[in-house]
Amino acid sequence: MKVLKDILYKVAIESVKGSTDVAVSKIEFDSRKVEANDVFVAIRGSLSNGHDYIEKAIQLGAKAIICDTLPENIAGEITYIQVKDTNSALAFMAANYFEDPSAKLKLVGVTGTNGKTTIASLLFQLFGNAGFKVGLLSTVKIVVDKTEYPATHTTPDSLTINHYLNEMVEAGVTHCFMEVSSHGIHQKRTEALHFTGGVFTNLSHDHLDYHATFAEYRDVKKSFFDSLPKTAFALSNIDDKNGTVMLQNTVAKKLTYALKSYADYRAQILESQLSGLLLKVNDNEVWVKLIGTFNAYNVLAIYGTAVELGIDSLEALRLLSDLESVSGRFQYIVSDGGITAVVDYAHTPDALENVLKTINDIRTKNEQLITVVGCGGNRDKTKRPIMAKIASDLSDKAILTSDNPRNEDPEAILDEMEEGVEPQNYKKMLRITDRKQAIKTACQLAQAKDIILIAGKGHETYQEINGVRHHFDDMETIKDILEQLTK
Repeated sequence: MKVLKDILYKVAIESVKGSTDVAVSKIEFDSRKVEANDVFVAIRGSLSNGHDYIEKAIQLGAKAIICDTLPENIAGEITYIQVKDTNSALAFMAANYFEDPSAKLKLVGVTGTNGKTTIASLLFQLFGNAGFKVGLLSTVKIVVDKTEYPATHTTPDSLTINHYLNEMVEAGVTHCFMEVSSHGIHQKRTEALHFTGGVFTNLSHDHLDYHATFAEYRDVKKSFFDSLPKTAFALSNIDDKNGTVMLQNTVAKKLTYALKSYADYRAQILESQLSGLLLKVNDNEVWVKLIGTFNAYNVLAIYGTAVELGIDSLEALRLLSDLESVSGRFQYIVSDGGITAVVDYAHTPDALENVLKTINDIRTKNEQLITVVGCGGNRDKTKRPIMAKIASDLSDKAILTSDNPRNEDPEAILDEMEEGVEPQNYKKMLRITDRKQAIKTACQLAQAKDIILIAGKGHETYQEINGVRHHFDDMETIKDILEQLTK
């Protein structure tokens, strides 16, 4: 049990009805989970408003209600705390409830459109290899030292974040690496956290279904760096035109990385192969088992972060050379028939273009490049024609298919994608709604030495159709199909 007034520390309170000197069991923002003596925080979400469930929460036993608008009917035995912003209140209350775990370890947040998962996951891997106990909060999974948990959001809710950070502290974890999404920043999920450092990767077309404009999307990302303390570092990719914007108002230590510009951490690509990259990083050469220019940027971000967190620069390079690629990020296999299959999470125009350009830079052009790509339903529609245009421009054959159609008509999504295909590319484009059939067709079209790229879902092991998640794993699917075709 916790005393309510103790977990309200730093919350912007506007009015109080009842006593704050009461013991509460736990914090909940989902009314269905409320039990006796809980405190219920009414969050205004995109699909539902927690204020509509205050009465239900009280019926289930809530002792205190946190809201931005007081209900008409006030129950005398209940404490009501009216706050300026319930998302912000939840963030501070969660941190207070778990006794501020983010202040007890080194927490680094990684934000940007692409590269967040790779950088956070490989930092987790690098620091683990260096002998530290490490934590990870990512799109792919949550890890507390050696214990893994499934992830449901890129940036979880404030309660979940602080719950796992507290577990990390109790397990002796010293460093945690966390993906920070624009949704998470905008919804104040990271507001009460103590960050040791922040990393900016890049900014491109994404999430315009949520953010009204690109400028708003950029400014939300920037607000993360604006909020970093003087004791933190802010490491930004200044080859991206928004890289300097992220650093404009931060009071944190400003650091930069780049391939094309002068920066604190810089690299030159000496060799690029399907097996990896030979890089010259700040005057020292290193071979890494990661592929493509976009990964050279990721390597620099990882290297810079490692050095800023106290790892010797030469030791950091040695640790970089041992890193293995992240699940669903440019994972590739070569079949017995000599066909190379690449699975990548590329689900934005910029990420897809980066992956395709990487493959085109590496290949000899004596083989076909066949791309299978889709776009998610109930998400940013404006990128659909752009994705199809990039796939058809940069591939020998492009197969448009379903990603996670969710509650949209898959054929309607493909119609919108197809609008971006240039007339001269019609002959090399196919549309096959069923994702498994699309992958099978790509395999049937491929010959020895050809390359198949399956983009969009990466590490995901499901396909969401009409609100139902069905098991579907791109890598598993293409492995099975290629094995069957070579029997």
